[in-house]
Amino acid sequence: MFKAAIITASDKGYKGLREDLSGSCIKKILEEANYEVVSIDVLPDERNLIADKLIELSDKKIPLIFTTGGTGFSPRDNTPEATRDIIEKETPGISEAIRTYSLKITPRAMLSRATSGIRKQSLIINLPGSPKAVKECLDYILPTLDHGLKIMLNLDSECARK
Repeated sequence: MFKAAIITASDKGYKGLREDLSGSCIKKILEEANYEVVSIDVLPDERNLIADKLIELSDKKIPLIFTTGGTGFSPRDNTPEATRDIIEKETPGISEAIRTYSLKITPRAMLSRATSGIRKQSLIINLPGSPKAVKECLDYILPTLDHGLKIMLNLDSECARK
């Protein structure tokens, strides 16, 4: 069982003007997939606050960190930039896979600026802000993430199939 953390980037959610449906959706899906969710935060769309929380969580050695929201075209959407500010290695295949899969569902997926990467021994993945899109994305990527996390944490060493 891997530990996971969730950060929702939402000015309205942070102010209590909107319920965090995406974060709770991620939590439910992760727990059903046998992940232990150890942290859930709702932050305003402030690049430095998001980056600081990502650093804090990765310093606690939480292997999987999901963000939700803040990946679109709005002037207040800062999650990808905050993520890029702190990651040490990019993992573009994850974000590309999410967008490619999502494009089969909606052409609006091309508007996603989401990114993903590794800091220390934490994999950070930006997800969309809608519960429907979160579920679609997680259903697609979770089966493969287990193997990637094992490789990242030196729990497995082989990527090649026999």
